[in-house]
Amino acid sequence: MTDFKHYTVMKNEAVDALNCEPGKIYVDCTLGGGGHSELILKRIQPDGRLIAFDVDQDAIDAASERLKDYKNLTIVKNSYTNIKETLHKLGIEKITGGVLFDLGASFHQFNKAERGFSFSKDAPLDMRFNQDAEFSAYDVVNSYSEDDLIRIFSEYGEERFSKRIAKKIVEERRVKSINTTGELANLIVNCTPHIKSSIHPATRVFQAIRIEVNHELTNVKNTLNDVLDLLSFGAIISVISFHSLEDRVVKHLFKYHSQRCHCDKNQMICHCPPPVLEIVNKKPITASDEEIKLNPPSRSAKLRIARCIRK
Repeated sequence: MTDFKHYTVMKNEAVDALNCEPGKIYVDCTLGGGGHSELILKRIQPDGRLIAFDVDQDAIDAASERLKDYKNLTIVKNSYTNIKETLHKLGIEKITGGVLFDLGASFHQFNKAERGFSFSKDAPLDMRFNQDAEFSAYDVVNSYSEDDLIRIFSEYGEERFSKRIAKKIVEERRVKSINTTGELANLIVNCTPHIKSSIHPATRVFQAIRIEVNHELTNVKNTLNDVLDLLSFGAIISVISFHSLEDRVVKHLFKYHSQRCHCDKNQMICHCPPPVLEIVNKKPITASDEEIKLNPPSRSAKLRIARCIRK
């Protein structure tokens, strides 16, 4: 597809973390434009295997063309949340090499106006990663109660004016439904104080709605827990996140599964099983200054890496 544009964030850092070796099985949970997948495939030749997931048909079409010469690649149109069932169907019991997550929306999704991810281009309220899904941003904005809107704006957007925005949305939709990104963005601008800031007033609300539509935080947490059961000893998890909420989920999960004990302080004898993970980088890796110049959104990316130590 000639109109598919995608920038692969921290390509070398994320793939270097996997310590790619021929003969091992790797999983790219978010295929996107195929940048990470291509580098993995180059490094695992001739007999390694890569399974790549995506729900976005645009991404699958573009990556399939880009990676058409690699015979040891299996592209699956499915959510990475179904990783256990999918690998089982493919006859794969263990991920012997590693697994890569590149979370959040892609450059292409943000910049293709009709996908409705961006308030900079007026488009129908959509924000679905999976275009086959029925539930969209329109449903959140026009059917959620005021209390639920406040909740998601506060929790997922960390928006300080959540109550004011939610109240205005409910008032507006009593007159007519809110149909486009432009209508919603203008509503937010008009009902919040004008504060000097480098980010648009609608940024946090749009983030919150996108997370709600795609169940992003729940999916990340559940899938990372599922992946732990699939990793062979020494296999790597490499995770790129783009906002503090995602990063917090990854950080806490890695920390929990790398601790030797979870017992109550008053418990005399520990019966905890051995830790599953070893954290590779205590502090997240961030994009280089050079990369940020080429792709400014990469400034918010954080890479966390852990190794399976359960035999």
